[in-house]
Amino acid sequence: MAIDVAKLKHWPFQPIEQSYTARDTMLYALGVGLGHDPLDAAQLRYVYEDGLQALPTLAVVLGYPGFWAKDPATGIDWVRLLHGEQSLELLAPLPAAGTVRGLTRVTALVDKGAGKGALMYSERDIQDAATGQLLAVSRSVSFMRGDGGFSAAGQASDAAPPPRAATPDTPPDHVCELKTRPEAALIYRLSGDYNPVHADPAVARAAGFERPILHGLCSFGVSGHALLKTLCGWDASRLKEIGCRFSSPVYPGETLRVEMWRRGEAVQFRTWVVERNVLVLSHGSARIAG
Repeated sequence: MAIDVAKLKHWPFQPIEQSYTARDTMLYALGVGLGHDPLDAAQLRYVYEDGLQALPTLAVVLGYPGFWAKDPATGIDWVRLLHGEQSLELLAPLPAAGTVRGLTRVTALVDKGAGKGALMYSERDIQDAATGQLLAVSRSVSFMRGDGGFSAAGQASDAAPPPRAATPDTPPDHVCELKTRPEAALIYRLSGDYNPVHADPAVARAAGFERPILHGLCSFGVSGHALLKTLCGWDASRLKEIGCRFSSPVYPGETLRVEMWRRGEAVQFRTWVVERNVLVLSHGSARIAG
């Protein structure tokens, strides 16, 4: 079943209202590596209820509509779907606990050609459910490996948005290495992504991995953790934007090395696995106030 471009662009997403607690906020922070040093007061503010603050990247797990692409009516070959890019724009500090509303939409479909796949661009507004205030906008690009060629059948392809900027060829201005926990995927999945490839060794091996892999959005969160520590002085309100391209999976327990280039408020970054010298997040960018 081929995708129907008009149907996907007008997919009837229902608003997702989600309440989260201080416990959820602390659990997310633990999942992306906060609290490694339980005596560090700067980290403690994100994992302890006394004066608790929410990490900015918590927004990526709020108001999520679920794995809607698995619905047969989409026509998407969901088995071959990959999360290609992720970005997050922070418009107001996230409360440490509260109720939000997620509003999702498909914004573009780009045909790469028969046998080459297609790109689906989507956005999710995350609002305060009580006031309607827009807190964050989550944007993602999905690589639909099995759905290319739709333009040859008379369906218009959108023009591809400008690609993400590559990182510089110069040595980085800052480097931060963070060791992930061996059980990191088991902790992070409790924030809402229960795909068994992150927990069940048999499922991971069937998918071609030697063992369960870390969620891409967990690696994204760990990179945000590194930016917060290195460039924001642990002040969550200073991180205004963060985005990247996913390049390769991470195994829990590996060390992530985040390399950063800063020019005023603009930051570029990339993330490597130290033990295997593998680039896992590329074309990273962020905006830091102050």
